[in-house]
Amino acid sequence: MKIKKILVSQPEPETEKSPYFDLAEKHNLKIDFRPFIQVVPVDSKVFRKERINILDHTAVVFTARTAVDHFFRICEEMRITVPDTMKYFCISEATAFYLQKYIVYRKRKIFFGKSSFSELLEVIEKHKEEKFFVPLSDMHKPEIPKGLDKLKVKYNIAILYRTIASDLSDLSDVNYDILVFFSPSGIKSLFDNFPDFKQNDTRIAAFGPTTAKAVKDANLRLDIQAPLPEAPSMTMALDQYIRDANKNCKK
Repeated sequence: MKIKKILVSQPEPETEKSPYFDLAEKHNLKIDFRPFIQVVPVDSKVFRKERINILDHTAVVFTARTAVDHFFRICEEMRITVPDTMKYFCISEATAFYLQKYIVYRKRKIFFGKSSFSELLEVIEKHKEEKFFVPLSDMHKPEIPKGLDKLKVKYNIAILYRTIASDLSDLSDVNYDILVFFSPSGIKSLFDNFPDFKQNDTRIAAFGPTTAKAVKDANLRLDIQAPLPEAPSMTMALDQYIRDANKNCKK
């Protein structure tokens, strides 16, 4: 079957320069965007029950922009004034720059890795004397506490937001040639919404090894995977697959 319709399990890009729009034009595709998951905040009353005092910590570890938002949200709800001496350790430079939304960037001690948590651990290792506060989702990767335990640093993990399945019931009668996933949570949401889902001719695309594993663990066929050396982005992987799949297909 010729590939004509794709569903990407993420919000629609805010800019018209997105490579997804270029992909749609190049192959004459209809690409829809729909988040399969949504983030909900953990109420400050729930957080208080954890008996974790943010001001007992000297540093905060941010693994995502969402963590930044919810850290400062909980501080505001609890009327906590974060001291200027607080240090920030971010998974990437982009996440570090995002802090400007809440603090005066140039007046703070901010450190960051390149893009992975393992790289951030190398930075944290140079500051083992700090006591780290780590705001996370309930669906966080196990490598985070394992890595911090290995460094033998003092830290507390706080679940400040939760990842839940979106309501996709309106898609029950909509068929797509490719479903694109970016997290195991997206796969879980698929089956939460459609317990009897059968893949049949639908192609599944997955970004990242944990998402690919979730596809296989769900007994689904993984057709498109990224990043790979020849396809470092999802749009590049889709482009290559669609080009080959549609080449000799007339349907």
